[in-house]
Amino acid sequence: MAAGGGGDGALPDLSRYVVSRPVYNEPTFQEENERKLVVPKTLRERVQKTCSCSRRKAIQVTKTLFPILEWLPKYRVKEWLISDIISGVSTGLVATLQGLAYALLVAVPVGYGLYSAFFPILTYFFLGTSRHISVGPFPVVSLMVGSVVLSMAPDEKFHMVSSNMTGLNQTVIDIASRDAERVIIASTITFLVGILQLVFGFLQIGFIVRYLADPLVGGFTTAAAFQVFVSQLKIVLNVPTQNYNGVLSIIYTLIDIFKNIGQTNIADLIAGLLTIVICMVVKEINDRFRHKIPVPIPIEVIVTIVAAGISYGVDLEKKYNAGIVKSIPSGFLPPEPPAVSMFGDMIASAFSIAIVAYAIAVSVGKVYATKYDYAIDGNQEFIAFGISNIFSGAFSCFVATTALSRTAVQESTGGKTQIAGIISAGIVLIAIVALGKLLEPLQKSVLAAVVIANLKGMFMQIFDVPRLWRQSKADAMIWVFTCIASIILGLDLGLLAGLVFALLTVVLRVVEPEGVKILKFSSPIFYANIDGLRSSIKSTVGFDAMRVYNKRLKALRKIQKLIKKGKLKATKNGIISDSGRTNEAFEFDEDPEDPEDLDVPTREVEIQVDWNAELPVKVNVPKVSLHSLIFDFGAVSFMDVVAVRVMKTIVKEFERIDVRVYIASHLGKQISTHLLIMDCAHSE
Repeated sequence: MAAGGGGDGALPDLSRYVVSRPVYNEPTFQEENERKLVVPKTLRERVQKTCSCSRRKAIQVTKTLFPILEWLPKYRVKEWLISDIISGVSTGLVATLQGLAYALLVAVPVGYGLYSAFFPILTYFFLGTSRHISVGPFPVVSLMVGSVVLSMAPDEKFHMVSSNMTGLNQTVIDIASRDAERVIIASTITFLVGILQLVFGFLQIGFIVRYLADPLVGGFTTAAAFQVFVSQLKIVLNVPTQNYNGVLSIIYTLIDIFKNIGQTNIADLIAGLLTIVICMVVKEINDRFRHKIPVPIPIEVIVTIVAAGISYGVDLEKKYNAGIVKSIPSGFLPPEPPAVSMFGDMIASAFSIAIVAYAIAVSVGKVYATKYDYAIDGNQEFIAFGISNIFSGAFSCFVATTALSRTAVQESTGGKTQIAGIISAGIVLIAIVALGKLLEPLQKSVLAAVVIANLKGMFMQIFDVPRLWRQSKADAMIWVFTCIASIILGLDLGLLAGLVFALLTVVLRVVEPEGVKILKFSSPIFYANIDGLRSSIKSTVGFDAMRVYNKRLKALRKIQKLIKKGKLKATKNGIISDSGRTNEAFEFDEDPEDPEDLDVPTREVEIQVDWNAELPVKVNVPKVSLHSLIFDFGAVSFMDVVAVRVMKTIVKEFERIDVRVYIASHLGKQISTHLLIMDCAHSE
């Protein structure tokens, strides 16, 4: 309340306040506010509760496993259906093209990209918790799968000798066998990734994505974009290169590209460059005028249709030897079991792919969940993608997650729920069963160019580095290290290296305040553990306070003798040595542990000495860098009389060498005891 004024009518002094309130400790506060004592349940009661079943509990579990039961009954048909249809059609057209393009990254025939853009949506529709993400292939994940495919089924494995008309033998690649083997590998690792994600979901370890910090993900995806660019550059140029994997593979690929750049196919190069320029320009227009354009211009689809028509009309394959898609199968393949024998060779890569695919999907999903005010269940997302990848792997697909650009299209065109996703799957289905043949004349360089044009957003992340450097140099270093490591070591090893580096930076950033040590005790302190406590204090602070005190006394006595002899001068600022005389005190301290009368303090020895500077006597006085020692007693439930006596001695020892001792977070019952210790120590 404000302090009142005097009775003479003067105005009160409104600048001063008197505040009166009770001072609480934790037990008193809990008692006054009627804290309810929680009685822990027995093991039998917990088991009964877990195993019990009721109608309400069954409905709750079912809705958790099938989120569609939660949102579909609340679907606003009149408000949302038209928007979802428009969004689904637009997203489906983009998904069709991206499925074809990303198949090149996996090193499988492009038709299998259509399967990968179709099947995962069918299961995620029922199991997923995000209403806006577009499920399907993503370039980073596709490239990681492609690395496994190329390492397990390189071209060299399928060389065969054939005779030409001149009778000379030549080595050719059995393309049919190679592609069949690569499809099996891609679908098998997809199946294995699904199993891992499903296990992670049931074990409730969705928290694992927390360890993938934003700087780490940014550096990793930028490096992946660079890897994707190099892998597609050789397709745009249509030059022969070997397939490299592992450490420095990107460097070897670039060397091969420049070595064979003279063999560039001009028709493919022109088509690729035109596609990149047109796509990037129109995408920029879509971004700048997104509030005025009701539906983004589907430039990839338009360019693809035009390019396929030109290739068919001009017959680019025969006239200019252009590389074209050639064959897109119509209809579906029957489901096939995975090659379980390959699991051992790909388990490490499958683990990293499972985590990266999940992290990308959840990160994108959380952005739109926050925007539209609903929640994403991380563990359910693991289950949803796990089942989706298991289901998709049986139908010769490669790993699904979400694509940023495709999800942006689904959201920006008005998508409200996964109804838009299932409609986009219908558009892909039409391409699979009816329109696939129309895209067979399409040049592969056009598809590669579409992939490159979609990397712009990932490359733009490099401009995050200056901002990170201003905000946190450690985070900027994580970004740069992860990016460089992923480029040099490959995506799987690079991600692991970046994760280890990020964790190390967290450890290194945990720095104690200079001159302060904080010791936490997590048990009662009593006669049985007090000696161990004293030992732990010595090891933590790095010196024995009693020995330091004794050594200082010994040095002070020698300094006092030199002062009496006129060899040293004592001033209020310290000690001055008389350099003109021989200092007889410079003898070695042969017995550093000699306790000769050192524990008896004298009032004669009252000289100001900087104990961390070089002393004018040869006494080994341990350096003390501390000025404060803090005991955290938050978890100490009681102290017996022995512990109180020893703690009193410990406090006294540190106070005598100018190290202040503080006690923090003590319980209410211990206040009087701890204050007694401190008062006794300070009064000495």
